[in-house]
Amino acid sequence: MAEVLARIDGSAGHLSLNRPEALHALTHAMCRTMDAALAEWAGDDRVGAVLIDHAEGRGFCAGGDIAFLRRSALEDGGRSGRAFFFDEYRLNHRLFTYGKPTVAFMDGITMGGGVGIALPCSFRVATERTKLAMPETGIGLFPDVGGGWYLSRLPGRTGQWMALTGARLDGAECLALGLATHYLPNGKLAEARDRICGGEPVGGVLDSLSAAPPAARILEHREDIDRLFASDNLEDIIAALEADGGEWAARELETLCSKSPQTCKVALRQLAQSATLTDFADNMAMEYRIASRVLTRPDFAEGVRAVIVDKTGDPHWDPPTPAAVTEALLDAIFAPLPADEEWTPQ
Repeated sequence: MAEVLARIDGSAGHLSLNRPEALHALTHAMCRTMDAALAEWAGDDRVGAVLIDHAEGRGFCAGGDIAFLRRSALEDGGRSGRAFFFDEYRLNHRLFTYGKPTVAFMDGITMGGGVGIALPCSFRVATERTKLAMPETGIGLFPDVGGGWYLSRLPGRTGQWMALTGARLDGAECLALGLATHYLPNGKLAEARDRICGGEPVGGVLDSLSAAPPAARILEHREDIDRLFASDNLEDIIAALEADGGEWAARELETLCSKSPQTCKVALRQLAQSATLTDFADNMAMEYRIASRVLTRPDFAEGVRAVIVDKTGDPHWDPPTPAAVTEALLDAIFAPLPADEEWTPQ
């Protein structure tokens, strides 16, 4: 069974993720298949727009193939994992710079690598089933696939809060923050696809089928997020949460203290640097440097073991505390790679 269904459907190129048993998590081959199709369709006059959705089952895309990446870290020194990241990031970049309208139907779980193929699209459709998150701090990775670019550009400090806590947003919250461009009921997606494939302009179709979303719950805590997550220093954020005394702050503190201190500090520096960049390719090159280093550091294999493999929920982080994650360690993670190992776009 093909893991990606790539075809021309009427006047649209159509990419459907097709790994339902893994919530359509991206494999290396899936990234290469999608990238090749997009490259071909870019010069095909029959293709007026590109749709990205999932073929069957629940969830749009649960992320990347984390089990494969862990095996790479443990068995081949990260070689195959780095190759995966290299091509995945090229796919992210192609979508970001694509010359034709692209639309992602973020129906269901949209996490990690799924965010990486959805957010570069011109149109991003959320539904009542959308659950969007960048949960990498819980497995010792970091919010990659362009996460630094997108999260650093969200209102206030919501991006930093999402990166640190792995918070899950529903469709209404995605629309409120600008992560989604449209909110459609799940029952309208088939009509939207049919009309776009029939040649109607994407924006007009989505505008006509959009519905008013429920209240965005995140707006109730925007002031708290901006105030308590204001610093780019992890210890300052923890101190602010501890001093607050409120119920919401206590829950966020408990969540934050369960995450990899290394990943949290990496994410804060990543977002701060991403916010200064003007070229998405520069962001992806930075994220590839980070990925090349954290893939083989202890926290990634250990985090995946605790959360996904053994499901014990008891990761033993190394370094174990925020104070033990030194500036020297962060400098080494962010340092340029040898020239022949750096990431480049197509």
